[in-house]
Amino acid sequence: MMCIFIKNIHMRTNIDIDENLIQEAMKLTGINTKKGVVEKALAQMVSLKKQERIKQIRGKYQWEGDLNEMRESRDLG
Repeated sequence: MMCIFIKNIHMRTNIDIDENLIQEAMKLTGINTKKGVVEKALAQMVSLKKQERIKQIRGKYQWEGDLNEMRESRDLG
């Protein structure tokens, strides 16, 4: 049995994007390809959505640890 892990999957996609918006994004970011700008925008959107999820669960779980004890017991060496 063989297991193959593929980290990055690339696919060709045709989409209609506002050219002025793409050009402005390229100018503001310094990214010099449309592909680069789109990938950066998608990555930022995913990151923001993940942050929103974390904010939604804030305060919903009770932590019973002792932060001072954890700090004292960790290996600093």
